[in-house]
Amino acid sequence: MATAQAFIETAIDADRVWQLIGGFDALPDWLPFIPESALSEGGRVRTLKSVDGDTIIERLLDYNEAGRRYSYTILSGPAPVRDYQSTLRVVAAGSGARVEWSGSFVPEGISDAEATALFTTIYEDGLAALKQQLAA
Repeated sequence: MATAQAFIETAIDADRVWQLIGGFDALPDWLPFIPESALSEGGRVRTLKSVDGDTIIERLLDYNEAGRRYSYTILSGPAPVRDYQSTLRVVAAGSGARVEWSGSFVPEGISDAEATALFTTIYEDGLAALKQQLAA
């Protein structure tokens, strides 16, 4: 099993950051490479469309409003991995926040290092976009 992780720190209050990113359907609000999201199954499944036209279907595994975190798995999509599980969380850090995005997965057709690099880049680019959105 391979893993990837990334984080950013921001001077914005953790509750305000969570308000922006905490909804399972909120990716289009801050992640420019996911412009569309539709919920189904009572809000437990999201169908995402990427800017490249790919469809990614993800299932919510755990949601903790008080802990400002949620975990999800990929049901289908173009990523060359299986058994993907990821967590997005916001942690209070002084008067600001630390946003952490991490995942574990089993690569298929690529090496652990390639899969780790792929998801590290996704997380880093996503969090950089979030930081820009928060600064706006």
